Amino acid sequence: MLTKKQLDLLKFIHKRVQTEGVPPSFDEMKEALDLRSKSGIHRLITALEERGFLRRLAHRARAIEIIKLPDAMEGGGFRPTVIEGDRTDPPAGMIDVKIDAYDIPVMGKIAAGTPIEAIQHVSNNVAVPGSMLNTSGRHYALEVKGDSMIEAGINSGDIVIIHEQPDANSGDIVVALIEGQEATLKTLRRKGSSIALEAANPAYETRVYRDGQVKVQGKLVGLIRTY
Repeated sequence: MLTKKQLDLLKFIHKRVQTEGVPPSFDEMKEALDLRSKSGIHRLITALEERGFLRRLAHRARAIEIIKLPDAMEGGGFRPTVIEGDRTDPPAGMIDVKIDAYDIPVMGKIAAGTPIEAIQHVSNNVAVPGSMLNTSGRHYALEVKGDSMIEAGINSGDIVIIHEQPDANSGDIVVALIEGQEATLKTLRRKGSSIALEAANPAYETRVYRDGQVKVQGKLVGLIRTY
């Protein structure tokens, strides 16, 4: 059985493809379901995939195949529709729609206390929807280790997408380099001439540094989770 949000998203995607021939953007899905972030849409899509309603096709620019619909939505019959971005000759009965996706380098793992050397090499690439990325600048990905940001919805094993930038606003989740030696993923808080790196887990203490001890390496812009 689907939750109301899962059903609403499935209906929204199906209706848009049937009426316009193109899928809604992540922003449109977020607005239609009245969610605060696109990460919620990613979680709903993953849940629909786990329940057999959707299937994401590997190495095809985040193509999505609608496998089935709930009985209440079937109506006069249902044909699976493939939404993908790299086919030039779609099979009969399928709709071919381009969806932007980009390969982002995964620079290693990050957690409180991880040596900076651990995130200075490319271990592999991950395909990321263009809607998750900023319109300019460089992006990279990191695998999260540990539970220090769990209450911000960031779990161990998640892949975080980082926009490389030298500064960030207070309240942003950032990759911070501490005294040139260790990197951590934390919420940045500015307090006068000091910088606090705040965990999202009460088991971890907030760490406070002088401004010159912390260098921002980038800002969190997205998250990918594999179940």
